[in-house]
Amino acid sequence: MAVMNSDLDTGAPSKILVLGLDMGDGPLIQEWVKQGKLPNFADAMLNGSWWELESPAAMLHTSTWPTFATGVQPGCHGVYYPFQPRPGYQQAQHVDSDQYGAPTFWALADQRDRRCIVYDLPETFLEQGFKGRAVFEWGTWARYGQRLSQPKSLIDDLKSRFGPYPLKLEATRLGLKFPNPAKLERRLIKSIEHKVESLKWLLGQDDWDLAVVGLCETHPTGHYLWPADYRADSESDSSRLAAVQNVYTAVDKALGTIRHSLPADTIIMIASGDGVRPNHCGWHLLPEVMEKLGYAVPPAQIPAVASKPLSLKAIKTAVPPGARRWIADHLPYWLREKINARVDSGGLDWSKTKAFTLPTDLEGYIRINLAGREPEGIVEPGAEYESLCREIAARLEKLVNPTTGRPAVNKVEIRDEIFPGSAREHLPDLIVSWNGDAPISMISSPEIGTIEQRSPDPRTGTHSPAAFLLATGPGIQIGGRSVGRLVDVAPTVLALLGVELASAMDGEPLARVTAGAGEGVSVAGEGEVRSANVKTEEDR
Repeated sequence: MAVMNSDLDTGAPSKILVLGLDMGDGPLIQEWVKQGKLPNFADAMLNGSWWELESPAAMLHTSTWPTFATGVQPGCHGVYYPFQPRPGYQQAQHVDSDQYGAPTFWALADQRDRRCIVYDLPETFLEQGFKGRAVFEWGTWARYGQRLSQPKSLIDDLKSRFGPYPLKLEATRLGLKFPNPAKLERRLIKSIEHKVESLKWLLGQDDWDLAVVGLCETHPTGHYLWPADYRADSESDSSRLAAVQNVYTAVDKALGTIRHSLPADTIIMIASGDGVRPNHCGWHLLPEVMEKLGYAVPPAQIPAVASKPLSLKAIKTAVPPGARRWIADHLPYWLREKINARVDSGGLDWSKTKAFTLPTDLEGYIRINLAGREPEGIVEPGAEYESLCREIAARLEKLVNPTTGRPAVNKVEIRDEIFPGSAREHLPDLIVSWNGDAPISMISSPEIGTIEQRSPDPRTGTHSPAAFLLATGPGIQIGGRSVGRLVDVAPTVLALLGVELASAMDGEPLARVTAGAGEGVSVAGEGEVRSANVKTEEDR
């Protein structure tokens, strides 16, 4: 993705602060604004604009931050989970720091000499050649990489001035344990205060044009403070959201503190790529479903002898569930994830396996054992691959949740139909989204009978596709609500900075943001410069 020179790229743009709320729930924010409980969000909405954003979270919930950061869809950036497939490998691999198939918008701004600060944006890495100031994995909830900073001394300065990050919890290390809710709530609020004070210090170290910051405390809030079986249409359930509301009140206070510490001409953009809903998913049943349907074939059962040891999957099955959980909780996260990846797909007869499940914590991810891509692949590319994808999708969509009598699966998407792109081979071939109307502890169909197993996931809340953007500041149109896409955020920020856009971006600048603040920004294509194609509500 080339960034070309342009005579239009002159002048000093307004400062832009982009605040990412990890798993921040837009509908909750809007409801609490109506009730007068979030005054700083209310002020931003009164003096700015709100967008409901179409997000890939509907199918790949952890692809949201890479999509937000690059302005391209998952098929182009290729990142959706810490352990994911990679061409040339039979099993899922940990995502590499250089795996993004497209640059972030702050890297593009940095290339054009915009002074950038990046602080704790989830699922992102330090890019080669980046000259700005950056801190990664300081207070993120689910780490993709190592804690580090640019320059290297910055993270030590941060710790010496403000102490360690107060939460003292992180997803990959927490495992299947459920934290004490009252203690978690207190730590989350303290962590938000820590993030705000350290951010103010970081912003004060040098002058800057763009700051991109992640407030990740809303992520564990959604997972562990969300009431079990919460119903949004029940007034009696609203009081059960007190702990969640307390955290969002702290976020609201943080927003007010940040806004009052910045120059009056700063544009503030608040974004979230997904929201919260009850954790009703059936991913844990999918490996056995794939075996029952004959796509994933376990090896022939051979008694354990010195030359023929039992598989990891056989050993895991022989261990009682309580003991398995204790072992998982006490293993280092990297070892636990590696073992899980091997158990999920390693105990298979690859010479007979046509498709298998991939690691996940929400959707169902399926990989075709494709010849030429997987070292032991047996399914031929082309017609055989395409026919198999359609066949699996049709059979999975017939699955029923016996508890309700309704379909267990909302939709099975075929990757190439929804996420084309040069990095699509890093994604699952099939993506299963579950019917979240009720918990899924059983699944059945005439072909497989009934499979029953309670989910090992203790989290009460999980990700929803409800993404949003709230923008306020000079030049931002005031009032009303619009519809956009998560991929539109990155080009919108670049347009506001006066940085021309690369034609490879899937997103386009949002008109209600750029109309008064970024007119005349160009889009750089192959050997040409053309006007930015901004979308209005009518265009959509």
